[in-house]
Amino acid sequence: MNLTDRSNGAGMGLAPPELAPYVPVMDKPLSKPSIRESNERAILAAAESVFAERGFSGATMSMIAAGAGSPKANIHYYFPTKEGLYRAVVERVLTAWLDAAASFDLSDDPVEALTGYINAKMDLAREMPLSSQIYASEIMRGAPVVQDYLDTTLSEWVRARSGVVRRWIAQGKLKPIEPKFLFYMIWATTQHYANAAHEVATLEGGAPLSDEAFERAKRQVAQTVLFGVGVGTSGG
Repeated sequence: MNLTDRSNGAGMGLAPPELAPYVPVMDKPLSKPSIRESNERAILAAAESVFAERGFSGATMSMIAAGAGSPKANIHYYFPTKEGLYRAVVERVLTAWLDAAASFDLSDDPVEALTGYINAKMDLAREMPLSSQIYASEIMRGAPVVQDYLDTTLSEWVRARSGVVRRWIAQGKLKPIEPKFLFYMIWATTQHYANAAHEVATLEGGAPLSDEAFERAKRQVAQTVLFGVGVGTSGG
Protein backbone atom coordinates (compact mmCIF):
# COMPACT_ATOMS: atom_id res chain seq x y z
CA MET A 1 0.00 0.00 0.00
CA ASN A 2 1.26 3.45 -0.90
CA LEU A 3 1.88 5.73 2.06
CA THR A 4 -0.52 8.29 0.65
CA ASP A 5 -3.37 5.84 0.05
CA ARG A 6 -4.64 6.43 3.58
CA SER A 7 -5.06 10.17 3.11
CA ASN A 8 -8.66 9.89 1.98
CA GLY A 9 -9.82 9.23 5.54
CA ALA A 10 -11.63 5.97 4.91
CA GLY A 11 -8.37 4.08 4.97
CA MET A 12 -7.56 5.61 8.35
CA GLY A 13 -10.88 4.92 9.98
CA LEU A 14 -11.77 8.60 9.66
CA ALA A 15 -15.17 9.98 8.75
CA PRO A 16 -15.15 13.53 7.52
CA PRO A 17 -15.16 15.92 9.01
CA GLU A 18 -14.69 14.63 12.54
CA LEU A 19 -15.92 11.34 13.95
CA ALA A 20 -16.37 8.03 12.20
CA PRO A 21 -18.92 5.48 13.33
CA TYR A 22 -17.38 2.30 14.62
CA VAL A 23 -18.17 -0.73 12.51
CA PRO A 24 -17.27 -3.97 14.28
CA VAL A 25 -15.27 -6.50 12.33
CA MET A 26 -16.61 -10.03 12.33
CA ASP A 27 -14.31 -12.58 13.88
CA LYS A 28 -12.56 -14.73 11.33
CA PRO A 29 -10.56 -17.92 11.81
CA LEU A 30 -6.85 -17.27 11.87
CA SER A 31 -5.28 -18.47 8.65
CA LYS A 32 -1.73 -19.69 8.26
CA PRO A 33 0.47 -17.07 6.59
CA SER A 34 1.25 -17.82 2.96
CA ILE A 35 4.82 -18.44 1.85
CA ARG A 36 4.85 -14.97 0.34
CA GLU A 37 3.64 -13.39 3.59
CA SER A 38 6.21 -15.29 5.61
CA ASN A 39 9.01 -14.28 3.26
CA GLU A 40 7.95 -10.63 3.28
CA ARG A 41 7.81 -10.60 7.08
CA ALA A 42 11.32 -12.03 7.30
CA ILE A 43 12.63 -9.48 4.81
CA LEU A 44 10.91 -6.57 6.58
CA ALA A 45 12.28 -7.69 9.96
CA ALA A 46 15.81 -7.88 8.55
CA ALA A 47 15.42 -4.56 6.77
CA GLU A 48 14.16 -2.91 9.94
CA SER A 49 17.26 -4.03 11.81
CA VAL A 50 19.67 -2.95 9.06
CA PHE A 51 18.03 0.44 8.44
CA ALA A 52 17.96 1.15 12.19
CA GLU A 53 21.67 0.38 12.50
CA ARG A 54 23.00 1.74 9.20
CA GLY A 55 20.46 4.33 8.11
CA PHE A 56 19.00 4.52 4.62
CA SER A 57 22.26 5.53 2.92
CA GLY A 58 24.42 2.99 4.73
CA ALA A 59 22.10 0.02 4.27
CA THR A 60 22.46 -2.28 1.28
CA MET A 61 20.21 -4.95 -0.14
CA SER A 62 23.06 -7.43 0.40
CA MET A 63 23.08 -6.68 4.13
CA ILE A 64 19.33 -7.13 4.28
CA ALA A 65 19.52 -10.40 2.34
CA ALA A 66 22.12 -11.70 4.79
CA GLY A 67 19.95 -10.72 7.74
CA ALA A 68 16.91 -12.41 6.21
CA GLY A 69 18.88 -15.52 5.29
CA SER A 70 17.73 -15.21 1.68
CA PRO A 71 19.48 -14.75 -1.65
CA LYS A 72 19.69 -11.13 -2.74
CA ALA A 73 17.59 -12.01 -5.78
CA ASN A 74 14.73 -12.99 -3.47
CA ILE A 75 14.85 -9.59 -1.80
CA HIS A 76 14.60 -7.86 -5.17
CA TYR A 77 11.73 -10.16 -6.17
CA TYR A 78 9.57 -8.90 -3.31
CA PHE A 79 11.01 -5.38 -3.10
CA PRO A 80 12.66 -4.30 -6.38
CA THR A 81 14.35 -1.21 -4.89
CA LYS A 82 15.92 -0.25 -1.58
CA GLU A 83 13.69 2.82 -1.39
CA GLY A 84 10.60 0.67 -1.86
CA LEU A 85 11.70 -1.64 0.93
CA TYR A 86 12.52 1.33 3.17
CA ARG A 87 9.08 2.82 2.58
CA ALA A 88 7.49 -0.53 3.42
CA VAL A 89 9.36 -0.61 6.74
CA VAL A 90 8.33 2.95 7.57
CA GLU A 91 4.76 2.29 6.44
CA ARG A 92 4.35 -0.47 9.02
CA VAL A 93 4.90 1.86 11.95
CA LEU A 94 3.02 4.77 10.37
CA THR A 95 -0.02 2.58 9.82
CA ALA A 96 0.16 1.30 13.39
CA TRP A 97 0.43 4.85 14.76
CA LEU A 98 -2.60 6.02 12.79
CA ASP A 99 -4.62 3.00 13.86
CA ALA A 100 -3.68 3.65 17.49
CA ALA A 101 -6.20 6.50 17.45
CA ALA A 102 -9.11 4.10 16.91
CA SER A 103 -10.19 5.04 20.44
CA PHE A 104 -11.36 8.37 18.96
CA ASP A 105 -13.89 6.38 16.95
CA LEU A 106 -14.92 4.12 19.81
CA SER A 107 -15.70 6.82 22.37
CA ASP A 108 -16.68 10.48 22.41
CA ASP A 109 -15.42 10.75 26.00
CA PRO A 110 -12.05 12.54 25.87
CA VAL A 111 -10.79 10.66 28.92
CA GLU A 112 -11.42 7.29 27.29
CA ALA A 113 -10.30 8.37 23.81
CA LEU A 114 -7.07 10.06 24.89
CA THR A 115 -6.17 7.35 27.40
CA GLY A 116 -6.73 4.66 24.78
CA TYR A 117 -4.62 6.54 22.24
CA ILE A 118 -1.76 7.17 24.68
CA ASN A 119 -1.76 3.55 25.88
CA ALA A 120 -1.72 2.25 22.31
CA LYS A 121 1.14 4.58 21.34
CA MET A 122 3.13 3.56 24.41
CA ASP A 123 2.62 -0.13 23.60
CA LEU A 124 3.81 0.46 20.03
CA ALA A 125 6.95 2.15 21.34
CA ARG A 126 7.74 -1.11 23.11
CA GLU A 127 6.63 -3.40 20.29
CA MET A 128 8.19 -1.52 17.34
CA PRO A 129 11.19 0.41 18.72
CA LEU A 130 13.39 0.03 15.65
CA SER A 131 10.68 1.27 13.29
CA SER A 132 10.14 4.29 15.53
CA GLN A 133 13.87 5.03 15.48
CA ILE A 134 13.98 4.74 11.69
CA TYR A 135 11.08 7.18 11.38
CA ALA A 136 12.74 9.63 13.79
CA SER A 137 15.93 9.50 11.74
CA GLU A 138 13.94 10.05 8.55
CA ILE A 139 12.26 13.14 10.01
CA MET A 140 15.55 14.56 11.31
CA ARG A 141 16.93 14.27 7.77
CA GLY A 142 14.02 16.33 6.45
CA ALA A 143 11.87 13.36 5.37
CA PRO A 144 13.53 12.91 1.96
CA VAL A 145 11.70 9.62 1.32
CA VAL A 146 8.33 10.09 3.05
CA GLN A 147 7.61 13.81 2.65
CA ASP A 148 4.56 12.91 0.56
CA TYR A 149 3.13 11.09 3.57
CA LEU A 150 3.58 14.18 5.76
CA ASP A 151 1.92 16.38 3.14
CA THR A 152 -1.09 14.13 2.68
CA THR A 153 -1.87 11.32 5.09
CA LEU A 154 -0.48 12.82 8.29
CA SER A 155 -1.83 16.29 7.54
CA GLU A 156 -5.31 14.87 6.95
CA TRP A 157 -5.11 12.75 10.10
CA VAL A 158 -4.19 15.79 12.20
CA ARG A 159 -6.95 17.87 10.61
CA ALA A 160 -9.61 15.25 11.30
CA ARG A 161 -8.50 14.43 14.85
CA SER A 162 -8.10 18.12 15.66
CA GLY A 163 -11.74 18.55 14.69
CA VAL A 164 -12.71 16.03 17.36
CA VAL A 165 -10.62 17.83 19.98
CA ARG A 166 -12.15 21.19 19.03
CA ARG A 167 -15.63 19.72 19.40
CA TRP A 168 -14.76 18.52 22.90
CA ILE A 169 -13.55 22.03 23.71
CA ALA A 170 -16.78 23.57 22.37
CA GLN A 171 -18.77 21.12 24.51
CA GLY A 172 -16.85 22.15 27.61
CA LYS A 173 -15.16 18.75 27.95
CA LEU A 174 -11.62 20.16 27.59
CA LYS A 175 -10.00 23.48 28.43
CA PRO A 176 -9.13 25.66 25.41
CA ILE A 177 -5.97 24.24 23.87
CA GLU A 178 -4.35 23.98 20.45
CA PRO A 179 -5.05 20.40 19.28
CA LYS A 180 -1.84 20.14 17.26
CA PHE A 181 0.27 21.00 20.29
CA LEU A 182 -1.52 18.24 22.19
CA PHE A 183 -0.64 15.69 19.51
CA TYR A 184 2.97 16.88 19.33
CA MET A 185 3.24 16.34 23.09
CA ILE A 186 1.73 12.86 22.95
CA TRP A 187 3.98 11.82 20.06
CA ALA A 188 7.14 13.13 21.72
CA THR A 189 6.38 11.50 25.05
CA THR A 190 5.25 8.09 23.83
CA GLN A 191 7.91 7.71 21.14
CA HIS A 192 10.62 8.64 23.64
CA TYR A 193 10.25 5.13 25.09
CA ALA A 194 11.39 3.75 21.72
CA ASN A 195 13.78 6.39 20.42
CA ALA A 196 15.58 6.78 23.76
CA ALA A 197 15.19 3.19 24.97
CA HIS A 198 18.90 2.92 25.81
CA GLU A 199 18.81 6.15 27.80
CA VAL A 200 15.76 4.93 29.74
CA ALA A 201 17.41 1.58 30.44
CA THR A 202 20.59 3.29 31.63
CA LEU A 203 18.67 5.49 34.04
CA GLU A 204 16.76 2.44 35.25
CA GLY A 205 19.92 0.67 36.36
CA GLY A 206 20.92 -0.87 33.04
CA ALA A 207 17.77 -2.84 32.24
CA PRO A 208 14.59 -2.03 30.31
CA LEU A 209 11.50 -1.14 32.28
CA SER A 210 9.74 -4.16 33.75
CA ASP A 211 6.18 -4.87 32.68
CA GLU A 212 4.90 -3.42 35.97
CA ALA A 213 7.05 -0.29 35.64
CA PHE A 214 5.98 0.20 32.05
CA GLU A 215 2.31 0.03 33.05
CA ARG A 216 2.97 2.65 35.72
CA ALA A 217 4.67 4.83 33.12
CA LYS A 218 1.64 4.51 30.83
CA ARG A 219 -0.72 5.52 33.64
CA GLN A 220 1.43 8.50 34.59
CA VAL A 221 1.76 9.75 31.02
CA ALA A 222 -2.01 9.50 30.51
CA GLN A 223 -2.79 11.16 33.86
CA THR A 224 -0.35 14.00 33.16
CA VAL A 225 -1.82 14.71 29.72
CA LEU A 226 -5.41 14.50 30.97
CA PHE A 227 -4.67 16.81 33.88
CA GLY A 228 -3.08 19.27 31.47
CA VAL A 229 -6.17 19.43 29.25
CA GLY A 230 -8.47 19.81 32.22
CA VAL A 231 -10.08 16.40 32.57
CA GLY A 232 -7.70 14.51 34.85
CA THR A 233 -6.60 14.56 38.42
CA SER A 234 -3.13 15.15 39.80
CA GLY A 235 -3.25 12.04 41.96
CA GLY A 236 -2.77 8.35 41.15
